[in-house]
Amino acid sequence: MPGLRCLPALLFLLAAFPVSAETDFHFEGAFRQGGLVTGKAPLGATLRFEGKSLRLSREGDFVIAFGRNAKPEAALAYRLADGSEGVRRLAIAKGHFSVEKIDGLAPDKVSPNAANLARIRKEGAELAKIRRGDRDEALFANGFAWPVRGRISGVYGSQRILNGTARSPHAGTDIAAAKGTPVRAPADAVVAYRRSDLFFTGQTLVLDHGHGVFSIYAHLDRIDVAEGARVAKGAPIAAIGASGRATAPHLHWGISWFGVSVDPELVAGHMPKGHRKPKPKAPKGNEAPKAP
Repeated sequence: MPGLRCLPALLFLLAAFPVSAETDFHFEGAFRQGGLVTGKAPLGATLRFEGKSLRLSREGDFVIAFGRNAKPEAALAYRLADGSEGVRRLAIAKGHFSVEKIDGLAPDKVSPNAANLARIRKEGAELAKIRRGDRDEALFANGFAWPVRGRISGVYGSQRILNGTARSPHAGTDIAAAKGTPVRAPADAVVAYRRSDLFFTGQTLVLDHGHGVFSIYAHLDRIDVAEGARVAKGAPIAAIGASGRATAPHLHWGISWFGVSVDPELVAGHMPKGHRKPKPKAPKGNEAPKAP
């Protein structure tokens, strides 16, 4: 029988790469551009993702992410407690990103003068420093929920056309709702940063979910938590507003992993029924022009 001729080769492969429950890794999340994936490794394991060491909790929790322009494959190398080693090759699906045109913004918010550019760079450096943190707590492990329900008015990864000028792709999800609508913590966290008047994002709040995972809340009308406070999933943290570069009340919600922005819709799942997002219109070749 032809199939039996392959049996010796198959047995050799099984011997060379033994299948064992000890090498199992449990993943949850989207393996696609913009995805954030949480995982569970065998106790005592060490991990390297794309050549960099990963933090693991005592229970083996870890997290990885794939940016908007992530390559089709990523490598997760592991070393188990018994000394055995291996590499998991992770296939990353391609994302499909829309084009969003936003008009009616104040001209100085689209093309800032020299003084405002200096301010923008300073504020950006502050946020970047915060989001490089690496808290040794897997606060993300219980998953994420939507911080507010409403109409999705802006989607992750979309090419932004502001007052007719191409800008950087959108790094989060916009949720339109009435001014003053409560915003709740999507996961357990520690308040890492709050500011009342950033140039682009107005009243801005950043939560630290551990292991390099941060979430940002922008254009707020009010912030209800202090820096350093611990907040539980579902706890009220702020209220929706239209501060900063905004044309109407909404929440800009972003999630990042060591500064790599991911898609909140992939992390939290579908918005509950009754709230729809815009129909995607992918640019030609699915590539956005570079921001000036």
